Amino acid sequence: MGLESQIKLPVIEFSEENLKPGSSAWASACIEVRRALEEYGCFEAEFEKMPRRIHDAAFAGAEELFRLPTEVKMRNTSTKPYFEYFGQYKTLPLYESMAIDHPTSLDAATNFTNLMWPAGNDRFRESAQSYSELVTELDRTVARMLFESYGVGYYHDYYSKNTNYLLRYIKYNEPEMEQSNEGLLPHADKTFFSIIHQGKVSGLQVKVKDDQWIDVPPSPTSFIFMAGEALMAWSNDRIASCYHQVILKEKGTRYSLGTFSFITGTVHILEELVDETHPIKYNPFDHFEFLHFVKQNLGTNSNPCLIKAFSGL
Repeated sequence: MGLESQIKLPVIEFSEENLKPGSSAWASACIEVRRALEEYGCFEAEFEKMPRRIHDAAFAGAEELFRLPTEVKMRNTSTKPYFEYFGQYKTLPLYESMAIDHPTSLDAATNFTNLMWPAGNDRFRESAQSYSELVTELDRTVARMLFESYGVGYYHDYYSKNTNYLLRYIKYNEPEMEQSNEGLLPHADKTFFSIIHQGKVSGLQVKVKDDQWIDVPPSPTSFIFMAGEALMAWSNDRIASCYHQVILKEKGTRYSLGTFSFITGTVHILEELVDETHPIKYNPFDHFEFLHFVKQNLGTNSNPCLIKAFSGL
């Protein structure tokens, strides 16, 4: 058995016990979160608070959503970069995705649903909102654990008040004969956190030590937390963004759900994270201005890590 097959992502359990702030289990989980992100840029979160019925309803909703005609799906537009429908790309023929901005909001979930189904679709709206409420709760918990582990727990209030969540439904068609099995090319997200929840068909791979790619199998109770480039800058390079890709090795259509967090204002590099060992490496930056920069420069900038080109010192 090769070394590559032996490496696995850290698994952190978010049980009722270690979700109690101030408890010894909470303190241990805080350290686990920080170490996993610093060493791997990602980890697997076991979150049994996600009921199977909500998981199943969310993925049933994904299948229903992608059965809509392409011209209907293309109504999913946005003035925010990367918040719209993706698909019909020659370079990514297997990939297609749609997004709900502010998915925990009743108005936002309703507006998206009515855009796709003018007659309404309460089942889809309810599943999207219920799923998002639980995942964003987990996101805020992980963020709080990370901040407390770095001794900057006060930053959690800023994060909670200034985070724009995006729920993305993602579909990968099964490759046809002689078609490449690349579902999504290697990249790091431009988010603060990215949370990937896989359906039944595997395909997610993350890059770990020594540039090895490892498979991340799906589970109905597991969520893959990934550091985005915004988190890397916030941490002053203590955490590296997570490079990942999708390679389709199994038969069947692959569905996944991505919950992405963006800061609606300035991302501050905190003085507590700057010292002689970690001199400051970034200027404070506006997260959405960074997204506009990425959209304008992707594929034209020689620096593969665009946050360094945008706000690096």
